[in-house]
Amino acid sequence: MSVLEAGQQPTETTGRGPSLPVWPMVALLAGYPLWWIVGIVDFSWILFGGVQLLYLLRAGATRAPRGFGVWLAFLVWMTLSVTQLDTFGRAIGFSYRHLLYVAATVIFLYVYNARSRLQDTFVLGLLTIYWLITVAGGFLGMALPTTVVRTPLSYVLPGFLLNNELVNHMVIRRFAQYDPNSFFDVTPRPSAPFLYTNNWGNAYSLLLPFVLLYLIRVRHRRRFWLLLPMVPLSFIPAAATLNRGMFLGLAIAAVYLSVRYLLRGRPAIMLSVILAGALGAGAFTASSFDDEISSRVEDTSTTEDRAEIYVQTLRSVQDNPLFGLGAPRPSTNPNIPPVGTHGQFWMVLHSHGIPGVLFFLGWFALAFAASLRRRDDVGTVANATLLVALAEVFYYGFLPVGLMLTMVAAALALRGPSPRPMPADDHRRSRTTKTRPLARRIR
Repeated sequence: MSVLEAGQQPTETTGRGPSLPVWPMVALLAGYPLWWIVGIVDFSWILFGGVQLLYLLRAGATRAPRGFGVWLAFLVWMTLSVTQLDTFGRAIGFSYRHLLYVAATVIFLYVYNARSRLQDTFVLGLLTIYWLITVAGGFLGMALPTTVVRTPLSYVLPGFLLNNELVNHMVIRRFAQYDPNSFFDVTPRPSAPFLYTNNWGNAYSLLLPFVLLYLIRVRHRRRFWLLLPMVPLSFIPAAATLNRGMFLGLAIAAVYLSVRYLLRGRPAIMLSVILAGALGAGAFTASSFDDEISSRVEDTSTTEDRAEIYVQTLRSVQDNPLFGLGAPRPSTNPNIPPVGTHGQFWMVLHSHGIPGVLFFLGWFALAFAASLRRRDDVGTVANATLLVALAEVFYYGFLPVGLMLTMVAAALALRGPSPRPMPADDHRRSRTTKTRPLARRIR
């Protein structure tokens, strides 16, 4: 049985810790298109989280950072919220979200403990591959906005599950969020490989800082020149999502990282951000996306709808402050989405009460504060990503993708830098030292 040792982590010089294989993370992130085609993509986090849990149990002692008990308290509290459910359909949704929270816990512990195998640059590379998959899905959403793909899983699921709206959208996929029958003439917004456009924007804003750092890490390799053009090209589907929250998250990351690097005597980072921001703003203004965002704001009532959802959420919490209602509920206004949606903060508050949301936010706030001491590039970028997540949690739903990426960022931020590979001369000297006594005994 694995023993959770809070507050301990491998030393930077040795990198000792459980010997955990890298393939579960590689298969999960790099294999995302395959899981999308099969129809299990939104369950893949749970499946591979289960695989990683088995490896953690087999490896022995599992370490966790100080403050991780706050997240475990959230898991316990949200589990107790099951007592507030009143329908079978809501129980299905609750069970799925519960498994995602558990999977996020396991993925955090796996990345945190596998520092010697899942080294920083390797994880950055995996996140970059996942970002490329996200960008490719965005282009597909632009090219095939009305395409519907019925996955193999949709043919084998029982009818009562297929009739559940959430499950139905998971196994019958769309490349874009678009309703041609809508009263409002809204342009199709790319969403693939995720369910919703907001998931796309959330993932893009959390991933891009890591992608830029990976570019710096591989700047002397051929892959740098293959990857570099994808950054400006990715702005095309990003702009097509008309996602205001994504732009806000990227702006927070840019300003925060610029200030931190300026204080460390590296003004070139700020100048690069200013130049990139000016070029991006100029291209955005010259394109039609600027007008489309303005048109979307004027022609739709998304801002007012969100405000009404949030007000109803606050009212519901007054009646159920301890455990919440366990799951989102229909709004009193049939023309707006359910109460307890359109923001992870509001979902947790509505579904799991005031203690639940305090535990949830408390964990990520502690992770951000604890990682402020990091001065290396990976730690700094991971810390900035946590800040972006803490801002976006109020208007983006984090399940499943945003939560997983934020947990990976937290693991990178809290585990410390990866151990440096042993130089060849030191490795030979160490091997000679270890084998010499054996050689004497043979003689």
